[in-house]
Amino acid sequence: MEFLARLGSGPVRITSDVIANLDGVAGAVVLATCNRFEVYCDVTPAADPDITRRRVLGLISACSGISREELGRALDCLSGTAMTEHLFSVGAGLDSAVVGEREIVGQLRRSLASAQEAGAASGSLVRLFQAASRAAREVGSLTALGEAGRSMVSVALDLALSKLGCQDLSGLSVVVIGTGAYAGSTLALLAARACPAVAVFSWSGRAEAFASARGATGLTSEDLPAAVRGADVVIGCSGRGPRLSSEDFRAFRKGAGAPLVVVDLALSRDFEPEAGELPGLDLITLEHVRLASPREQTDVVRHAGELVRQAALRFEEDRQVRLLDPAIVALREHMQSVLAGEVARVKNQHGCTATAEAVEFALRRVVRQLLHVPTSRARELAAAGRPDEYTAALETLFGLDVTAGVEAANGKETGPAVETEKIPLGCPARECQGLLAPEDTLPAAS
Repeated sequence: MEFLARLGSGPVRITSDVIANLDGVAGAVVLATCNRFEVYCDVTPAADPDITRRRVLGLISACSGISREELGRALDCLSGTAMTEHLFSVGAGLDSAVVGEREIVGQLRRSLASAQEAGAASGSLVRLFQAASRAAREVGSLTALGEAGRSMVSVALDLALSKLGCQDLSGLSVVVIGTGAYAGSTLALLAARACPAVAVFSWSGRAEAFASARGATGLTSEDLPAAVRGADVVIGCSGRGPRLSSEDFRAFRKGAGAPLVVVDLALSRDFEPEAGELPGLDLITLEHVRLASPREQTDVVRHAGELVRQAALRFEEDRQVRLLDPAIVALREHMQSVLAGEVARVKNQHGCTATAEAVEFALRRVVRQLLHVPTSRARELAAAGRPDEYTAALETLFGLDVTAGVEAANGKETGPAVETEKIPLGCPARECQGLLAPEDTLPAAS
């Protein structure tokens, strides 16, 4: 937790667009939460992954003020299927302190949206994170993982109730510090648990609008001491303002007889640790929440893990197939060119006759048959992790420059290879009249 706090409190904030501007990085998404820091990078085809990784570590070091050596010991590097399976596990809540918690799904979506708004998310990363969200939904619908709705906030509230000797939140007063996404989740849970009195304070002055939209009361700096004096629970979800010290709480709580539970859910801390030493005040930190988090049933976790692995394998197979899209397009264009030249030669010799049309239709059938097996083999080899063999075969047999197609498609959102233009090769008389039969165009091979 201390190390994560140092990463987020350096001289420069580590964001997706900062990393995406590095040489060799086609796109980046930063996933930073209360108990994790992860950077997902899409390395350009021409870049060396190891060199690019060192550049990313160097940038994180410069932004955070942490040495490269310490970062190298603290950070793990994953790629390929291992990386995909890890992200899918994160999205499903399998890698969370509270196994199965659902807050992380929203954090994944917000991280991707932030990177997209900054222009830092490449098409590959967009597909990766969208697939992670789908995998999380699949785990949620096919298993009982997390169906109790547990989260970091819910576990913290359970701890607070235990210390207060209460069964529920009825009759309790809660003050929330912060107006970010985490504070929003906290207010939603308080409302779901029917907490009757919730007030919100923000060092940025946004409390009034934030609280009124969620059925709570907004506090100003002048209101805060009295609100804390009458509160049963104070929850910190900000981490961006001044830390409240033991002296602050001693002044706020002067004359208060009831006990107070202070919950610090901010990674950078909203309260000084010594505040927990005051009489009548209990401090709950993220570390307390992590240690108190219940473990899900082993069978349920095992089932969810298997679903995640299957989803990751499917994604990787599809990604390998996409790598061969330029090769498939090059093959089709080559066949179309050969067909067009042959039909033009027949028409020049015989004109618009039944014989020419018969030859044309026969050639179409030949091309479709020729394309079927190579296209199927492309997908089989891609799924087996052998796309380079297919590309090399095309370049050797047909003299095609598949690399040019890859470079042209690089950085663009691409879907499965489809024909975007059809070449009219039918009878000129019918073409002039706009009467092309369905068989007059060559459909893309499936």
